[in-house]
Amino acid sequence: MSPALSLVADIGGTNTRVALAHGKAVDGSSVRRYANREASGLDEVLHRYLSDTDTDRGQITGACVAAAGPVHDGVAELTNLPWRIDRNMLTEILSADKVAVLNDLQAQGHAIGHLAPDMITQILPQPKVSPRAAKLVVGVGTGFNAAPIYDTAQGRFVPPSECGHMSLPPCGPDSAVLTARLRDTHGFAAVEEALSGRGIEAIHTYLHDENRPAAEIMAALEAGNSQAEGTARLFVRVLGTVIGDLALIHLPFGGIHLVGGVNRAFAPYLHRFGFAAAMHDKGRFGPFLEQFGVAVVSDDYAALTGCASHLVHL
Repeated sequence: MSPALSLVADIGGTNTRVALAHGKAVDGSSVRRYANREASGLDEVLHRYLSDTDTDRGQITGACVAAAGPVHDGVAELTNLPWRIDRNMLTEILSADKVAVLNDLQAQGHAIGHLAPDMITQILPQPKVSPRAAKLVVGVGTGFNAAPIYDTAQGRFVPPSECGHMSLPPCGPDSAVLTARLRDTHGFAAVEEALSGRGIEAIHTYLHDENRPAAEIMAALEAGNSQAEGTARLFVRVLGTVIGDLALIHLPFGGIHLVGGVNRAFAPYLHRFGFAAAMHDKGRFGPFLEQFGVAVVSDDYAALTGCASHLVHL
């Protein structure tokens, strides 16, 4: 008997990816990407997908959507998009037996352990621990968020959070002015105003008094530009500081997984710009933090895999 067919979707701030999955396995050939600005809502995207792929909705037994925004009681309100998504809408469109709506970091958490080994690059070594040790997934892209991962006798539990909107912590002698600048600009200095694509731009403006798109800053960094290196160095310090704080909260002895486009872009620079030193800079608890391994996930479809895995265990 073949695994059940499900539809999975990952809604980001800019694009929505939709695919079909057989059990936990996402069919890579079925993945389609849709620009959010060209649709009025997820319902339009799903109807287009079914038409584009000539999929018979009657064969779909499950549906799971990962959304970049808060999820409460199966309802998602997207942070950077005026869309509202709920389980009832999925049931109405797809007539599936099992439906779920997750925060995008929850979906990433459900993917950990189901990704190809070549999609994971170890940054800080991971000691051997119990298979049920807590883990942590941290996403940096359009925004910032994180989610702990707990493997229990009853299955995996990945609670949601919105920690990108917590206060930006002190990150060294030159961070106080950055925090003040962000507070003046936004009314509140949130973590994701520094740790995100726009955060790269904000840090660069603060350090060098010039406005440049994040893509240009990263290209300049690759070319060895000294100003871009200064921006990257402060970004990495902030990233290490925040992840160290989150590690002390969640105690992820099973490892910390970094996901999202910005994390992937910074992966080659983490060692060079002092990520470990910033993460471990917690006074007498610095050595304690060395127990937590850190890896970067490069699978762009990990959230889709997480959605598929979650459905299998519902």
